[in-house]
Amino acid sequence: MIACDLGSNTLRAVELDCQTLERVREFEKIVKSAEGIKTDGNISDAAVRRVIDAIKACKKVFDFSQGYHAVTTAALRQAKNGLEVARKIEEETGIRFQIIAGEREAEFTRLGVENRLEKLGLERDSYLLLDLGGGSSEVVVKKGEQIITKSFPVGIVTLVEKYGMEEIEEGIRQECQSIVMFAAALDEKPSCFVGSSGTPTTIAAFLQGIDYAHYDYRKINGYRLTLGAMQEALERLLALDPAERTRWVGVGRDDLIIAGVKLLMEIVRSFGYDEIIVIDDGVREGVAIAACQE
Repeated sequence: MIACDLGSNTLRAVELDCQTLERVREFEKIVKSAEGIKTDGNISDAAVRRVIDAIKACKKVFDFSQGYHAVTTAALRQAKNGLEVARKIEEETGIRFQIIAGEREAEFTRLGVENRLEKLGLERDSYLLLDLGGGSSEVVVKKGEQIITKSFPVGIVTLVEKYGMEEIEEGIRQECQSIVMFAAALDEKPSCFVGSSGTPTTIAAFLQGIDYAHYDYRKINGYRLTLGAMQEALERLLALDPAERTRWVGVGRDDLIIAGVKLLMEIVRSFGYDEIIVIDDGVREGVAIAACQE
C-alpha cells in the first residue's frame, strides 16, 4: 500500500506491506510547503514548484499506477489558495491529494504510532502523543478506551516565518497559550509522552551520532529523549557553523530544527513530562494502515 503525506515542511511517502505493516520502501523530501502563508495567506509559487518537483522524484521510487492514498495537511488547509495548489499539483503530476482536517491528521498519526509502539512492545493504552508539524501541531490523549484529539495552529515553519529567529522564544510563548490551557485542563496525565515528527527524530539521530544522510528510523523508534538531552542537543547545534549544522539536520532545516527543539521543550514542560519516547512513524504510515484495513 502506497501512501503520501504532504506536510507544511516535508513530502513523505511510504509503501507498506499490508500483511506485516512494515515498510517496503520510503521517500522524503524537504519542500517547505507553508512558505508564504504568513506573508499574504497564500502558498508561494516557489513552494508549489518544489512540491511538484519532489512528487515527480517520488514517482520514480513508487509505482503509483497500482493505487495510492495521498493526503495533505496544515499548509493547504490554511492557505487561501490551497485548493488551487492541490489542482495544480494534480495537473502536473497526476497525483490527487486530499486536504484533511487536523483531527483526521491526528487520527492517522495515532494509527501509525500505535502500530510501532505495539511492535516495540511499548505502552499503547495510556499515552500522550504530539505530532509537531510545520503548520500545525496535533495532540492525541489516550487513556484506555478514551481518546481525545486536538489540532493546534502552531507549527515550526509558520512560527519562524512570523517571528524570525530573533523573537522565536517570545513567539513560542504566545502561540503555545492554547496548548498550555489544554494541558492544564487534563484531569490526569497518561503514563508516557510520545513524540512523532521531524524535530524529535532529528534530535534523537543527532545525539546518537547519525547525520541526515545516514538517518535510520530503526535506530530512532523507541529512543527516550529527556528534556536535559534536548537542551544539550540545542546547545551543541547552536555551537556548530552553518555548514556543519546542515550536515546533521538537512539542507534548509537548521533554523527550523533550532526553533523546533525550543517549541518541543515548551510543550513537553506544559504537559508536565521530563522525557518523551521518539517514534518515526506518523501520518503517512497511518494513511497506509487505514487503507490496508479497508
